[in-house]
Amino acid sequence: MSKIIFPGQTIGIIGGGQLGRMMALAAREAGLKIAVLEPSMDSPCGQVADIRIVAAYDDETALEELAEVSDVITYEFENIDFEGLKRLTEIAYVPQGAELVKITQHRVLEKEAIMSAGCPVATYATASSYEELLEKVQIIGYPCVVKTARGGYDGKGQQMLHNAQQLSLTKRLFEHSICVIEKFVPFTMEISVIVQRNMQGETYCLPIGENIHVNHILHETIVPARISDNTAALATTAAEKIADALHLVGTLAVELFVLENGEIIVNEVAPRPHNSGHYSLEACNISQFHQHIRAVCGWPLRKPKLWNSSIMVNILGQHVVSVTNSISKYPNWSIHLYGKSEAKQNRKMGHVTIMTDCLEDTLTEIKQSGIWTD
Repeated sequence: MSKIIFPGQTIGIIGGGQLGRMMALAAREAGLKIAVLEPSMDSPCGQVADIRIVAAYDDETALEELAEVSDVITYEFENIDFEGLKRLTEIAYVPQGAELVKITQHRVLEKEAIMSAGCPVATYATASSYEELLEKVQIIGYPCVVKTARGGYDGKGQQMLHNAQQLSLTKRLFEHSICVIEKFVPFTMEISVIVQRNMQGETYCLPIGENIHVNHILHETIVPARISDNTAALATTAAEKIADALHLVGTLAVELFVLENGEIIVNEVAPRPHNSGHYSLEACNISQFHQHIRAVCGWPLRKPKLWNSSIMVNILGQHVVSVTNSISKYPNWSIHLYGKSEAKQNRKMGHVTIMTDCLEDTLTEIKQSGIWTD
């Protein structure tokens, strides 16, 4: 069932972080009202919402209240309660459904879905215990990466293994979840494709981002990614195939490895706007957040166009003071801060987007600013 949501109606957002905030700001521009369900009192999204429901994501009464006040409901991240979301689909309009959340919460289901769409993943095996891991790692070989099937964000819930002497490091991973053992992929670059689709099947991808991580946290996204046309075509095709196979409504971020020969391997997917797509707020004719709102509201999508090459840099807790002290030095930097009250180490507090005619010069400028030295 497809519905069109009109200005003046209310969009409910599950999750009150920065992604929810930027969704809400995009929705407000279109004349929509905002309701948010979030456990914390002063969330980034709550600061810009019309209705705040402060409760746990699996609180049945709160979910019923969100359904009552919302004409359409979306979510800002996948680590929400699947059963609660499933119940919500029975009493409210949730065009994204609940199944995609179930798939992306579990690495094994996710890999099966990616392969069913005809896209390549790293060679892998599953292990339900440390003892089973000892057997399966003989099949996969070294180097390999052991990841929990559930959870894991910004590098958490995983362990790189170079040899058998490191196996004991994985014992902690089995405390809460079965694990996936992946053959290490010798990639030359990490990229992401953000694909967006509405109920009618209209599908567009944002320009591909080249991602650079520091300590397992996204540091920079360079757009357009410095890849060949053939690699770009492979990545875009993979993202569209996965979106179609999953009957996507809304946004799917597809993270991929680029191999030395230009081929691609799909690493993982996320059913929401993505950190690597923040550049689109300034650099494109449609941002990932505006397009997401259009998709879940049943509006026609806009074909994305990149206005200019761009670099997005994350502002973590340790960078906030240096960035704010440098505002007067860099007039071409678009600074976004998310309204979080406490600037903790490695906590995502905001981002900077820089549109540029020369990526190399701007990368040098970022480095020489002295802000991102960690």
